[in-house]
Parts: sequence; structure tokens; C-alpha cells
Amino acid sequence: MVRSIILLVAVLAFASAAQAQTAPADAVQAGPPPVEDYGKLPAWEHVTLSPSGSRYAYIARVQGARRVIVATTDNKLIDSFLVGAAKIEGLGWAGDDHLLISTSKTQELGHDMTVSKAETSSVMVVNVATHKAFGVFQQADQERVAPVVVGEYGTAQIGGHWYGFFGAFSYDGTHSNELKMDANGSLYPDIYRVDLDNGQMEMQTKSDINSVDWLIGPDGAVVARMLYNQKTGDWTVQAMQRHEAVIASGRQAIGFPSLDGLGRSPDTVLLESDGEAGSTYQEVPLAGGTIKTVDDVAGMSGALTDRLTGLWIGAHKEGDQGEWTLFAPALQAKLAGAYKAFDGYVPHLISFSDDFNHMIVKTEGGDDSGTYWIVDITKHSADPLGVEYPTVTPSFVGATSMIDYKAADGMALHGVLTLPPGRAAKNLPLVVMPHGGPSARDYVGFDYWAQAFAARGYAVFQPNFRGSDGYGKSYHDAGYGQWGRKMQSDISDGVAELVREGVADPKRECIVGWSYGGYAAQVGVTVQKGLYRCAVSMAGIADLGRMLRYVRDNFGAESSVTRDYTRFIGVTSDWTDAQANDISPIKLAGGADAPLLLIHGDQDTTVPIDQSQAMFAALKAAGKPVEFVTLPGADHWLLEEDARVAMLKASVAFVLKNNPPDPAPASAVVAK
Repeated sequence: MVRSIILLVAVLAFASAAQAQTAPADAVQAGPPPVEDYGKLPAWEHVTLSPSGSRYAYIARVQGARRVIVATTDNKLIDSFLVGAAKIEGLGWAGDDHLLISTSKTQELGHDMTVSKAETSSVMVVNVATHKAFGVFQQADQERVAPVVVGEYGTAQIGGHWYGFFGAFSYDGTHSNELKMDANGSLYPDIYRVDLDNGQMEMQTKSDINSVDWLIGPDGAVVARMLYNQKTGDWTVQAMQRHEAVIASGRQAIGFPSLDGLGRSPDTVLLESDGEAGSTYQEVPLAGGTIKTVDDVAGMSGALTDRLTGLWIGAHKEGDQGEWTLFAPALQAKLAGAYKAFDGYVPHLISFSDDFNHMIVKTEGGDDSGTYWIVDITKHSADPLGVEYPTVTPSFVGATSMIDYKAADGMALHGVLTLPPGRAAKNLPLVVMPHGGPSARDYVGFDYWAQAFAARGYAVFQPNFRGSDGYGKSYHDAGYGQWGRKMQSDISDGVAELVREGVADPKRECIVGWSYGGYAAQVGVTVQKGLYRCAVSMAGIADLGRMLRYVRDNFGAESSVTRDYTRFIGVTSDWTDAQANDISPIKLAGGADAPLLLIHGDQDTTVPIDQSQAMFAALKAAGKPVEFVTLPGADHWLLEEDARVAMLKASVAFVLKNNPPDPAPASAVVAK
């Protein structure tokens, strides 16, 4: 009876939420939505279709609370339950009845671990038919593994029963029952098969030192595994059903190759590794022999595999929008047909049924703050499901476009420009927003942080400086050794171009960034000078020497991660702080020439909060204008709503104070 009452309430909430989120936005507003409306977690996210296409699941904000909603594609509620403040990483299906919910949390580790705390992952399995749920490796009677998930390696139906395959840190079985470690004190996970109905588990394969990736076939067998030596960068791929025969090998200093699935035939595996021109995809025969380098999908940045067969069926092409290409002409025709419904917007394939007759497509751009659609190919229909930011109505969505410009040394560069809605692109106050990573990039579309500024009258420039992803290996590798140097001048060269074009007012510019972007914001008012009226650093690095020691201590002096940092920053493997002092903002705090806001989560394990704490102390000691906002309980990614809202409100208020925009024109407050 209690369950029936809960479901009845959920049905009412589901219906009212659907009406609110698909209602027309044509009313007159007195001004832009409150800043917190941009900072809240999306009202719809992690939308995923079941394999048959008859059901879908998503995370939604319903009457102020976050819930998992499971419904049929004709919008009949199947299940609904609260997730509260849990940090959701994704949803997935095993068949049509088992929903897998991946979450993370910042967790204190044992005293014998190299690091004191880390971001750990968990998986909750919900049977939507029986409404029973359990946490993987969380069963009260399991004592063989640590209660965290270390990688998800797919699902398989075996004998009519569904199983999931997950990595876990096994205990060593000694009297003290400690976690298994290698000679260097590093943990490595074993792979376990977990019954998705009751949580019972058994070891699928025992790992060796250097095991970093596995490929599970559609029948649940371990097809291949990847071994990677952190010290040397040497890697091998082993065919597990051929007594661990080596079928591919190589060396990769930064990162390690991955097993992306079976190839286009079941007797091959798809291997992604770094090559001279960027990511290289190869189909490796499981029986050994000639390896085929894939050259008919140039610019590929991701692989799509079939849920039933595990075969490689499509490639994601890089570009300013990014798009999927499906190899089977019939499937590609269905995808092209779906996209035709969204002319003028940026469509993204989010999820699909096994036959591609049903798809979830997300659109953004233009006047769209992010809308999810259910596409039915057989009915030739595309119906809206929900909007990510329902209170950000079309009139307050700023138009975005790609711009091309050149660096001072002649390198061709690119960036994203967001214009304030209802205002001419002329002599605008500018917010410069370099991305994190730095191996990442920005795209045309709806960015909640950029749009919050644009709605208040700012143009927002997001430069894809050298070192960014998405433009090939030479573009990315041009960033090596250029932290605070050419990567920084690439940002200001883009600002200069906007000034030359008359878009930006050279006297009204602030720089705002997150992670590496936060470092770039600090550099913009310490290493560089005379450019910005203010700077905001969210989880940014201030002291490169301190950061390098943190990375070395956590990942090892000879690890791939440490090599990546030293190569990008431009120091030697036996570095001293002096090698990076000229590009460390904390060393130049006394010369800061604009007010700086530092924002940092106190549970950040990627860039520790002591980076911002030390920079704040240095600026205060130098008598420089600085503010510091600590986000209690927040990680590096701000996956919790309260922290994200607090960050956004603080950063917008700081820029408004130090670089006020023009008054809004009357036309800007009338919805389209």
C-alpha cells in the first residue's frame, strides 16, 4: 500500500513536470532569469533508452527534488525514486528491466594508501519490474573486495539471466585482509561477474600487475586485456582465449591505449592508441596476424558498438559540432532522417534502441537551452520530452558561433563566441573563459556558465588555444611546454581579434576559468598585465611546483600522468621549482594588477584547495585585492547543485562589480 501511494504521488509529479517543461515560452519577462537558474543541475539529464526502445530513464528535478524517472516511450510511469544529492555519473540498461545508476563520491581512504582521499565510484542496480535494488559490491555478506567499483566493463545475458562485469580491489586473503598491491604499492583491480538480480559475484579474471583495460564479449567471456607499464610506457594486448597470446604491442608515453570493443567482425578487437596524426584506430585479429589501421574514418574521436553483438557499428567525427556516422547504410539513413527534424539547431545523438527505430536526441543552439526529444522512425515523429533549463526561455539564450583567428606566431586558432541576447555585437564588455584540461575544447551550444554572463549583457569568448583537443595531434602537441606562455597569448590574441572586429570593448574585459582555465585566469593578471579588469579562478592552480609534487606523490614520479604534466608545463623530469617560477601566479602575486576571486571546493582531489589557500595568502600579504570563496563538501567537478549554484553566483557577482555591463535595452526583455 505504501509503495502504491508513493508511485501515485510520483505519477502526479511526473505529469505536472512534463507539462511545465514543455510549455511554450512566449511570455514577457522583466529581465533575465536569476543566476541560480543557470547554476542548478539540469532539470533533465542522463536520458537513456532501453534496448527495445520501449522504455527510457532519466534524472529529473521534480517539485524541487532530484529523482530517477523510468517511463514507457508513450510516457506512462514505471518507477520513480529520489536520488537526493547523490552525484550521478550516468544511467545504463541491461536488457529492458535492469537499470544501472553510476555515482561517485569523495571518500577518505585507509591510512595505508598513497593518498588520503579520492573520488570513488559506485553502481546501483534497479530491477524496474520487481522494484528491487542493490549496490554492486555493497552486499552485507561480501568480504572479498573493497566496496567501490573500479571500472564498468559491460553486461551480458547468459542463459536468460543478466550479469554485469565490474572491476574491484580484492583483499589479499591474509589474516589482516589488506588490499592486494604491486611491488610499488599500487592497487590493481580484478574483474568480477555480478548477478544483476541479487548481487552475487564471482571472479571473472584475476589481474596481473599493469592490467589497465579489459574487453568482455557479448557472451560474457573475457576477450582481451591491455597491459601498460607506467614507467616505460610499453603496452601489450593479450588474447585471453589464446592463453594470453600477445596480439599487439607498442609504446605510449602519455595515457594508455584502450580496447573500445570488437572490430567490425567478431574475430577482431578495436584498439585506440596515439599515433603520429592523433588517435589511431586499429582492428587487431584475435588469432594474430596483420593489424589493419582504420583509414576510412579520418577524424574519428569515438567508437559506437552494438549492444547485442559488441561489434563496431559507427564512428564519431570531430568537428565544431561533432557527429556520428553509422557504417550500415540503413542505420545511417535513420539517423539522417532523425536529424532532419532539427534544422537550425545542433542535434546530438544521446541514446538509441538496438534497431535505431527509437532515438533520444538532444538539441541546443539558437534559442534552445537544451531540449530532449524522443524520435520514432516508424511513425516519422519527434516529440519533446523535457528541457534542461526550463526557466531560461528563448529570449535569454545567447547566440553562439565559431570564430577563426591567428596567434602572434601565425598559428591558426579557433574559439566560441556567445553574444548577449537582444544586443548588437558592438563594443561589448567581454568575459574571456578559457576551458580546463588543458586537453579539452569548447563547442558551439549552450554552456550554462557562459550563458549566465551573456544574459547579463556580456559577450563571452571561449578560446580553443593550442594544446586543445579536437583539431588533430599537431594542434594538441603545440601546447607542450606552453603553459602560461603561448597557450596564454593564444587567449589574448583572440581577445585582440574581437577588439579589432569591434565586438569587444578593450577597456572592459575580465577573464574567468575553471581548473586549467582557473590557472589561465590567474596568469592573466600576474604573468600577463594590463589586459583584464578582474579575474575569477575556479579550482585553479597557482603554484606549479606544489602541483607537480602533488601529482608525483599521488601517481608516481615515472607515471603517465606525471609525464603529461611535466611535458605540458615545460619542465624536465628532474624539475626544480625554479623551472616554473616565471609562470607560477603565486610567485608573481605581488605584481597582480586586477582584483582576483578564488573559488575552490574543499573536497577537490584533482587540484587541492591548498592551491587557492596559498594564493589568497600571498595576495593578501602583498596588499592586493582578492576574495576567496570555499565550497564546503565540493569536488573538482561541482557535481552537487548547491556548490555549482554558489560558484556561479559568486563569479557573476564579482564580474558585475568589477566590470559592469551596459544597461539592458528595452528589446532585450521581450521574449521571442
